[in-house]
Amino acid sequence: MNQLASRVLDGERRAIARAISYVEDDHPEKTEMLKDLYPHTGKAYLIGITGPPGAGKSSLTDAFIWHLRQQGLRIGVVAVDPTSPFTGGALLGDRVRMQNHALDPDVFIRSMGTRGSLGGLSRTTKEAVRILDASGTDVIIIETVGVGQSELDIMNIADSIVLVLNPGGGDSVQAFKAGIMEIADLFVINKADLPGVEKLYTELEQMIDLARHDAPWRPPVVRTISVRREGMESLWEALNNHRQYLEQSGEWDKRRRDHLRQEVAEIVGYKIQQQVMQQLEQGKQYPWMEQVAERRMDPYTAAQKLIGKMMEEYEPKERRWDDDGNA
Repeated sequence: MNQLASRVLDGERRAIARAISYVEDDHPEKTEMLKDLYPHTGKAYLIGITGPPGAGKSSLTDAFIWHLRQQGLRIGVVAVDPTSPFTGGALLGDRVRMQNHALDPDVFIRSMGTRGSLGGLSRTTKEAVRILDASGTDVIIIETVGVGQSELDIMNIADSIVLVLNPGGGDSVQAFKAGIMEIADLFVINKADLPGVEKLYTELEQMIDLARHDAPWRPPVVRTISVRREGMESLWEALNNHRQYLEQSGEWDKRRRDHLRQEVAEIVGYKIQQQVMQQLEQGKQYPWMEQVAERRMDPYTAAQKLIGKMMEEYEPKERRWDDDGNA
């Protein structure tokens, strides 16, 4: 077994941090490490916290960690921050709001950049979550970047998704565009001490009745005041109810199988993209590329030709593959 993977399984904090760095830097040993860790994953409860900027997601996460620690649970947090399109760096400001737990050995917080992902999560986020899962963490919270209507990637990783809103955050209908309404398993009205709570609550209930009236699970609406740590018990109770529903209905296993299927497809797409870019960067020329530039061939036909060429190069025609993927 990979030495770093072994240390991660022992729950060593420095090893966990280094393993996540391996993932972010695409270290040569990354794949072998993840392969060794995979059989030890699947035990943690994955909670996604999403919502528009300014809703108080980080403050809510901080208060929620405090509540979970009172239950004796080991917590992992992956907080995703925006990545600069110019430098590739991220402010990683979410960690600043969670300094109360910095010295707690049973809380591991890691900030990560989106690295250009339009869906709110980078490809490496799932791998970081897997590392935390293998290390023996009970609950892993994935807090998304807060990009509003496009952060739907969270549905491909979390078991339960919490959508955080706050009074005075604008037209609540904006929160339900582009599928965000459909992916939420639980709604939180944070900053519930501000004016407009009842109006927002009524609008939420009406929208839930309209959009989820035939659904087997009706998302509850929980009110919280994160700066006072109020409402955390209700939030945890609602999440436990949702987990119980998932397990009893069989949706738990179905979601996780769907997530893994999606992840395999993403890895395949990433590997193919890497190979294509590597060939183009090495100056490997294909005759039809010039035709595209001269408008004599469309990009779709060129892409099909490139895929065909790669298949010829990487999979000889005489080779056959069995159902287990063996030659």
